[in-house]
Amino acid sequence: MEATTMRAVTWRLMPFLVLLYLVAYVDRSNAGFAKLTLQEELGLSHTAFTLGQVAFFVAYACCEVPSNIWLERFGARRWFTRIMLGWGLVTVLTALVTTPWQFYLARFLLGAAEAGFYPGVLYYLTKWYPYRYRARVVGWFMLSQPLAFLVGNPVMGALDDLDGTLGLAGWQWIFVATGAPAVLLAFVTLRVLPDGPGEVRWLDTAQRGWIAAELAAEARQAERDGAGHGGPLRALRDRRVILLALFYLCFPLGSYGLSFWLPTIVDGFGGLTGTQTGLVTAIPYVFVALGLYVVPRLADRGGSRYPWIAGMAATGALGLAASAVVTDPVLRMALLSVAALGIYAGQPVLWSLPSRFLTGVQAASGIALINAVGNLGGGFGPMGIGVVVDRTGSTAAGLWVLVAAMAVAAAGTYGVQRVLERPAPLATGPSAEARGVRAAARD
Repeated sequence: MEATTMRAVTWRLMPFLVLLYLVAYVDRSNAGFAKLTLQEELGLSHTAFTLGQVAFFVAYACCEVPSNIWLERFGARRWFTRIMLGWGLVTVLTALVTTPWQFYLARFLLGAAEAGFYPGVLYYLTKWYPYRYRARVVGWFMLSQPLAFLVGNPVMGALDDLDGTLGLAGWQWIFVATGAPAVLLAFVTLRVLPDGPGEVRWLDTAQRGWIAAELAAEARQAERDGAGHGGPLRALRDRRVILLALFYLCFPLGSYGLSFWLPTIVDGFGGLTGTQTGLVTAIPYVFVALGLYVVPRLADRGGSRYPWIAGMAATGALGLAASAVVTDPVLRMALLSVAALGIYAGQPVLWSLPSRFLTGVQAASGIALINAVGNLGGGFGPMGIGVVVDRTGSTAAGLWVLVAAMAVAAAGTYGVQRVLERPAPLATGPSAEARGVRAAARD
């Protein structure tokens, strides 16, 4: 029963969710490629250009929690459709910007439109999968990220080479061609994505009952561990949620900083066309895909998740540090590939932690807060690198910002473990199980 149910859910949901996040991640990272020509056209410094990235993540962070709460209210099918339509249209319209402030506004609107999709999917998966499957299933979902670079980087490089075709600059082709798929897939989402297991016909009654029973048992355990009852704001006051949000910040800082600056680093090798730059920058994400498939599966099968998180963060820090001091392009790409594997592969293991103590609408708001605060690193990380690059004239020197972030993550993992393993009750009254026992005793 368990194996057949989980297999059916995975084959029905995961390929489509991976496709949606692949499109989202291309739209989020396309500025890294457009940067090669758009920056010169708008006359922006490295630091000024990364303000657009900061604008994206500030809007993203502000809208995350409300978006996930509305997801719970309106259902995944309709809410994800709204998100995709918004981000697709904003991406296409970014091709019309002519001034720096228009670019900043476009990136801000994109962050507001896309807010809630990634944490929304993480929350959505908790309605289908028991805890023991969540690290590997988040790993499968995150395969969208390396696939986005493997597919998207060569395509965006080729689009950049279309500079002047039909009167559009290369960077305009990038925004138009990467935004249109989100608009088209929004209507597919409205038609095919179920809101939960209770409404699907491709699971029989026994399979739907098994999922419901598993999740109900986990909810009771979470309540005993301190999840309690209450509205969505209760989770936002939980010290464990706040700690995970600050801890997670290191990982988006590393991943977005690397993806945003990788085209610039590779372009510095010299003599490459846009298409060739796209192909070379896709190389590290082959290793990322391998790590996202292997590491979460090993973490699910093992005991503690924390050594995997710390080990991957340390791998990322060491790979980045080594790549910053070597000059040979081939060796640098090899080290960046190792670093990318470490930065990405620990994240799905980390994302299995919140659902141990959050359920229901508290899970929706808590996951959104963790992602919102953490993703601020995606904005300020590239900006920090931009400041270093502007002052030193070396893109390699900017990598030390990312080294510091991943070193903090590696060192801080066991501090996080001590807090999360310690009981931290949120509820002010007895659990539902305890109330039931007392009621039975009175009877």
